[in-house]
Amino acid sequence: MKINLKIERFNPESGLEPEFREYTVEVEPTDRLLDALVLIKQYQDGTLGFRKSCAHGVCGSDAMRINGKDGLACKTLIQDVAKTEGETIEIRPLKHMPVRRDLIVDQDAFFKHYRTIQPFLINNEPPPEKERLQTPGDRAAFDDATNCILCASCFSACPILDDNPGFLGPAALAQAYRFIADSRDQGFEERLPDLDHPNGVWACKNHFECTKSCPRQIKVTKRINQTKQRIKTYRKSRGEPLNDGGV
Repeated sequence: MKINLKIERFNPESGLEPEFREYTVEVEPTDRLLDALVLIKQYQDGTLGFRKSCAHGVCGSDAMRINGKDGLACKTLIQDVAKTEGETIEIRPLKHMPVRRDLIVDQDAFFKHYRTIQPFLINNEPPPEKERLQTPGDRAAFDDATNCILCASCFSACPILDDNPGFLGPAALAQAYRFIADSRDQGFEERLPDLDHPNGVWACKNHFECTKSCPRQIKVTKRINQTKQRIKTYRKSRGEPLNDGGV
């Protein structure tokens, strides 16, 4: 079947505004959208810029906005976004990050927010002889959050970032939960100033767009709400107010 790809093109060095260009490709319904982009790159327009790596939904490189929804080109089948011959698929770069070229965005802000929550195990006790053990139940408490591939789809989908670029964002907060819910971790209080903050968990308004966009089915909004509850319990036990900015 023939389909049209309407791709937003932009080269900051050109001094020109972003514009859409359309390409027609011959594909099978079960082909991936990434396959169609590669066909354009190889045979129609070698200047098209996009990221890709594993092509199997593991690396998170090829996240983009597809027909207005954030996701991975390698996990999106043509039949998922184009049902009939001649349909047009609109492709744009992720939101909330500067465009380097075409579908390639600058993820510096995304990773800066991510590093803020100290996304690693914090435990200052002397290490045991072999390893720090935990039960299957302890692991299950945060298991889905370990599947994050840092594709930034949730960051792009989050409507809070439209007006508040200081918000840490869904990926960072979901990873904060991954560690503070880990029975081996002792870093809750170290992370607390950034989490219990108007730009931390309290900025989230439960739009669920992050959860909908996640290609790894992480319950992002739920994990943020669980972190909120953990903070409330902690502050209440100490007779301390929340630093929620009055939201």
